[in-house]
Amino acid sequence: MSDEQGSASAAPEPETTVAVAEDQETRTKKLPPYNVIILNDEEHTFEYVIELLTKLFRHPLPVAEALTWQIHNRGRAIVYTTHKEKAELKREQVVSYGADPRMKESKGPLGCYIEPAE
Repeated sequence: MSDEQGSASAAPEPETTVAVAEDQETRTKKLPPYNVIILNDEEHTFEYVIELLTKLFRHPLPVAEALTWQIHNRGRAIVYTTHKEKAELKREQVVSYGADPRMKESKGPLGCYIEPAE
C-alpha cells in the first residue's frame, strides 16, 4: 500500500533553535561551623580517649595527647569543628564508641555534644 492513498502528506517543519542567555550566578553558601566537644569523666582512661581521637577524628598522636590533657584539665575540649551535619555524625560516633574496656567502672560512652562555633 502506498502512503499517497487517503493521507495528506505534511511538509516537514523547519527546525528552530532558541538561544537562552544564562545570567544566573552560582553562589555557594558556606555552612555555619559547629564544634564537637568532649567532656571529662572518671570512667575512661587516657589511652581510650587518645585512641578515640586518633581513630574517629584522625588527629595525629601529639594532637590527640594534647586534647586529652585539655579535656582532663579543663573538663572539656573542642576536638573538631565542621558543618552541623558532620558534627552530628562525629558526636554519634563518639557515643557509639561505647564504654572503656580497660576500666570495669566504665558503663558508657564519653560525654559529647555539639554547639555553634563562635
